[in-house]
Amino acid sequence: MADKRLALNTFTDAMRHMERRGSHHEVAWQRSVHFRHFDESDLLRQSAWVILCSGFRVSTVEHIFDHISLCFCDWESADAIVSTYPACRDAALASFGHQSKLNSIVEIARRVHREGFHAVKRKILCDPIGELQTFPYIGRVTAAHLAKNLGWDVAKPDRHLARFSERLGFSSVWELCNTIADSTGEAVNVIDLILWRYLSDQRCPERNNQA
Repeated sequence: MADKRLALNTFTDAMRHMERRGSHHEVAWQRSVHFRHFDESDLLRQSAWVILCSGFRVSTVEHIFDHISLCFCDWESADAIVSTYPACRDAALASFGHQSKLNSIVEIARRVHREGFHAVKRKILCDPIGELQTFPYIGRVTAAHLAKNLGWDVAKPDRHLARFSERLGFSSVWELCNTIADSTGEAVNVIDLILWRYLSDQRCPERNNQA
């Protein structure tokens, strides 16, 4: 049986942790994004962020993302990226040596340029997880991550949240976050962010919370 009390207590601890680490802006940002309102720049930026973070520490990507953004025309438009390739990709290689991931960012820009942003967005709005998985380097978990960052009210089943939800007896990350949402009134995607940051910042967080 799922331990709802521990889930809520952990979320309270996670909120305090966000306050201590000065991450108010992260929470405020997630609360402010709305899925139907994302624009071309948002799609390019968040796709790149999720692709770069996959398999890498978030802290590593945080240190280089401003430079990557500058190389890719600060995500102004798909046309800007396509028209400056390969210079944009080659400049980004100076701080991030994974060429195939950088190429995948260009491929997404090419698709948006070729099909048109509004056509791509319509497909994403109709089937967020399915459509986002057609992007290079985007799988089931990263599709949920990208959809969340674009404002969809979803929880991503990454390893930190999946392990924690399982230990507390929940059938999925969605059930965990939705249970907390029902009790707190907070959005599922915001709960995902707060719990994920708390768990990823700690060593063996599940054991500590159950002690």
